[in-house]
Amino acid sequence: MNYHFFAMMSRMKYIERWALMRNSERENISEHSMEVAMIAHALAVISNVRLGNNLNVEKAALIGLYHDCTEIITGDMPTPVKYYNDDIKTAFKEVENVAANKLLSMLPEDMRSYYDSLFFKEEEDKYLWKLEKAADKLSALIKCIEEKKAGNTEFSSAYKALRESIEKMQLKEVYIFLNEFLPSYEMTLDELH
Repeated sequence: MNYHFFAMMSRMKYIERWALMRNSERENISEHSMEVAMIAHALAVISNVRLGNNLNVEKAALIGLYHDCTEIITGDMPTPVKYYNDDIKTAFKEVENVAANKLLSMLPEDMRSYYDSLFFKEEEDKYLWKLEKAADKLSALIKCIEEKKAGNTEFSSAYKALRESIEKMQLKEVYIFLNEFLPSYEMTLDELH
């Protein structure tokens, strides 16, 4: 029997983000998910090293890696539409759950248990999912910085809204990332050397 899970995952590269915005550099969900995975991993490492927690940093990275894969089926719904009101948000969550179950059904039965908690939140991973959400927002904020550096003012409002949203999360790991790592994204390659 053939299983289609990984062939479907490879299609993440065809789903463009920021569809309603003029982009100087296009971004797909495959690129975005890789960045979210790295940042989620970093936030979990910060949590362990600086804040004395004992989080599963590898699982944080995996949650970040798969966080948008349902968009292979649903497409990337623009944020203003997705969160327009509670009814739309609830309906879209149901659509995402159907898409997640469809993707999981493309794995052999004996492998699914390793992927279930990457698609559906489990109580013991609640904090990892908070860090993933923060990493997702940080990745979007980084996109806004990159667009601004390219002279594109289209992302100015998105930058402001994301920054406020990130601050409201009140996660110490995020403040550390913002202070110690985010300023480097404003720099040129020559300045980074």
